[in-house]
Amino acid sequence: MKLTRQHWIIIWFNVIYVLAFGIYYTLIKDFEFLLYLSVIIILLFILLKTLDRSKLDNLALWLLSIWGLLHMVGGGVKINGTAVYGIRLITIFQGAVSELYVLKMDQVIHFYGFFVAAFVLYQGLSRMIKDKKSKAGIFYSWAGSMGLGALNEVVEFIALLFITYTGVGGVYNMGLDLMFNCAGALVGSLFGYYWINRKK
Repeated sequence: MKLTRQHWIIIWFNVIYVLAFGIYYTLIKDFEFLLYLSVIIILLFILLKTLDRSKLDNLALWLLSIWGLLHMVGGGVKINGTAVYGIRLITIFQGAVSELYVLKMDQVIHFYGFFVAAFVLYQGLSRMIKDKKSKAGIFYSWAGSMGLGALNEVVEFIALLFITYTGVGGVYNMGLDLMFNCAGALVGSLFGYYWINRKK
């Protein structure tokens, strides 16, 4: 597949933030986010190599790129001494345990991330579904995105096992992450259905 001008803009957007945060996390010796950055690099390489087959549109590519950037900003940038992920936005719910708090930036980014995952999966699945009006893709893209959300928590758990300090939180944080992953995946699947059928 021949790369377009828009593809190259997206590629350079990713190269710039990956290099910037790679240098930053190396300097501050944040091995947790260097691990996450390596995962992003691998995923970007796979995405680029399979673009001729996946045929993801520019919206999907931009959404994925912004997700990667948000993840890097979330753990590395601090505002008033608090990492972006830890910033409390609106008090919708406050439990007895400090981790049981909604709404934090971490939860917004989890929602967004697995919204994007479901949207991308829907685009891929839509090429295999003959009837574009079929609702089957909604379920499969939602379930696939949920699986990726679970994999994300596995990566966080591995980081917790092998790195002395991580900011991933405990079981309540993991539960809230999964709930926001689930909600984002559902909305992303529905949006994917709308996006594919918007001109039909």
